[in-house]
Amino acid sequence: MTKKSEIGIAGEEAGAKYLKSIGYKVLERNYRQKFGEIDIVALDSKKILVLFEVKTVAGEDPMFTSEDQMTKQKTFKTRRIAEFYANNHESLSKKGWRIDLLAIKIVGDKYRIKHYENI
Repeated sequence: MTKKSEIGIAGEEAGAKYLKSIGYKVLERNYRQKFGEIDIVALDSKKILVLFEVKTVAGEDPMFTSEDQMTKQKTFKTRRIAEFYANNHESLSKKGWRIDLLAIKIVGDKYRIKHYENI
């Protein structure tokens, strides 16, 4: 797995499977507007809307971690698209909403997933 897009797709797929395994209901993937994207839209077990940013790196010793990829600029863009989504899906966000980060590291065929809530 070498291409950046392939790594990202694999990470998002692993992230969606992980979320389903811990009781989240995945509603949408790759929600796009001209000013941003939400990788995964889900409801947690309490029916709270959770908008996920997924950051993935591959290899034994990557130059940057997945968390390093969540820059101030990316955080700002993520908040903007999340607010837009929540405001336009009030039936989903009536119990509240938050932004979470899934930081994924792929080494060979193994995935290490760290879930950061309310970033």
